[in-house]
Amino acid sequence: MAKTLELEFVTEFGKTARLSVDNPKEPIDESVVKAAMEEMIASGIFTSTNGNFASVKGARVIDRNVTEYEIV
Repeated sequence: MAKTLELEFVTEFGKTARLSVDNPKEPIDESVVKAAMEEMIASGIFTSTNGNFASVKGARVIDRNVTEYEIV
């Protein structure tokens, strides 16, 4: 089962931008995630096609199951 931590930001133009982190360390510490996101915004290290990150919108962990079938 693959897990991804998805970080959501509001950009300077009011749009949503997302960053994904594969295989996040669990349990997720919400205060650490929020602090890291605020640091990313302050540093301006990331940007998107919808503008610079302006504020934290949210974060979520996505579980993904893949079942492969051998088709003969």
